[in-house]
Amino acid sequence: MTTRIGLWLGVAIALCFCTGLASHLAQHPPAWFAWPTRPAQLYRITQGLHVLSGIAAVPLLLAKLWSVYPRFFARPPLRPVRRLLAHTAERAATLALVAAVLFELVTGLFNVAQSYPWRFFFPAAHYAVAWVAIGAVAVHLGVKLPVIGAALGDRAARPAVVAERRAFLRTATGAAGIAVLATAGVTVPGLRDRSPLAWRGRSGPQGVPVNRTAAAAGVVLPADWRLMVVHPGGTRSFGLAELAGLPQRSERLPIACVEGWSATATWTGVPVRDLLAAAGAPLGRAVRVSSLEPAGLYAASVLPAAHVRDPRTLLALRLAGAPLTPDHGYPCRIIAPSRPGVLQTKWVTRLEVLG
Repeated sequence: MTTRIGLWLGVAIALCFCTGLASHLAQHPPAWFAWPTRPAQLYRITQGLHVLSGIAAVPLLLAKLWSVYPRFFARPPLRPVRRLLAHTAERAATLALVAAVLFELVTGLFNVAQSYPWRFFFPAAHYAVAWVAIGAVAVHLGVKLPVIGAALGDRAARPAVVAERRAFLRTATGAAGIAVLATAGVTVPGLRDRSPLAWRGRSGPQGVPVNRTAAAAGVVLPADWRLMVVHPGGTRSFGLAELAGLPQRSERLPIACVEGWSATATWTGVPVRDLLAAAGAPLGRAVRVSSLEPAGLYAASVLPAAHVRDPRTLLALRLAGAPLTPDHGYPCRIIAPSRPGVLQTKWVTRLEVLG
């Protein structure tokens, strides 16, 4: 029973780690890495899986701890010294594993609930401790591999599983399944009306949730606002009426948050590559996007060259057929396929073509 719960827990943790690593690379791509533009739903899928696998891990971890906690208080072997050292190392690895996984799950749940109470920066701490957790999992698997192999490989060698243990196993896996189904609607459109615990749905102006409002970001729109397009050959500015006069394109694209929620909407605006061409800027280069937001980690972002070239990457002026509301980034924002929501910069005031 313990091995089977541990197996499901291991699958959930591995999926959570891999999708979390993908999210980190999408937000902070190193020079050797390029996050693809297609499929447009890619970030929505990976981040949704990340959050849902973390939710599934909660009941599985509790069941695992319940099934093994008496062993934590077992008296260590005092002789020979080799066995004592092996026992101590195994207990230390288990302690690191439990502490790291609990940290990840607890802080992650508080973050998606938008009730994060700690002062340390969540993404950096979450990413760093994830490596501790996955390292401790690897050590734990290495130590327990003979036991796992015996429990899963030789059916005749397994102890008889009594009905009570079977019921406990079904309860643990059933609880994980129910937890996922109860929250999956936050990112799976088909379950949106069937998931009672989905923390975001269609709420928000124009039917799309908002994490950071214009007031919270301290955004003030100048009366003489114009969009600056800066490139090695010069600078050109556009007023809002000029942008609206350029050929427009509508795309139905999702916006997906690191908190796991996502929503699909119809965005209308000028393809970024067409705007750069109208400004006489070179194409095929990355573009730094700056916001009217005076400070903050996401007041600016870099749009990779692949996204600049993609015709579905828009400087959006309208959402669901209406002008953007201030909380959605009026007068204009970036919306690009498969990008994390925090990089879909709002209240855009400047595009700078990088060398």
